[in-house]
Amino acid sequence: MSRRATKIEKRVILDPKYNSELVAHMIRVVMKDGKKTVAERIVYGAIDKVAAQMKEDPSKFVKEEKTFEDPLEVISAAIDAMKPQVEVKTRRVGGTTYPVPVPINPKRQLSLALRWTTQFASARHGQGMPAAVAAELIDAFQGHGNVIKKRDDVHKMAQANKAFAHYAW
Repeated sequence: MSRRATKIEKRVILDPKYNSELVAHMIRVVMKDGKKTVAERIVYGAIDKVAAQMKEDPSKFVKEEKTFEDPLEVISAAIDAMKPQVEVKTRRVGGTTYPVPVPINPKRQLSLALRWTTQFASARHGQGMPAAVAAELIDAFQGHGNVIKKRDDVHKMAQANKAFAHYAW
């Protein structure tokens, strides 16, 4: 148990170019070995590629009678589509381990979505990382792609183990 009475929230530093908390979080997730400028180049390049795709074929970026104009809106909608709502955690009860579906905290939802995005983008071979991140985001916006499949798999696993939900505490 924690000895501190209240959790100290870290101050979020917004990204300098777009003044967005989401873009700053994406940069932190993409960053490897402390190379922040490389991560910024990847994320900003992905945003530019999404914007170029929007100019090239705006019909791809219409959802529920709304046309998206800003690439940050598209990225935000794509990440919202990627976020899992429930996940399976294991609970040990009386010597037996049960997979129990539990709802996910919104911060963890965002972290999982961004982690999966970078994981599947780095698995795409034959293109640079900015193009791969942009492709993952566009695929997620359109409702298909590797991250959406992963989210659906997590939801199916939780649905299949709904019988053990009474073990969640």
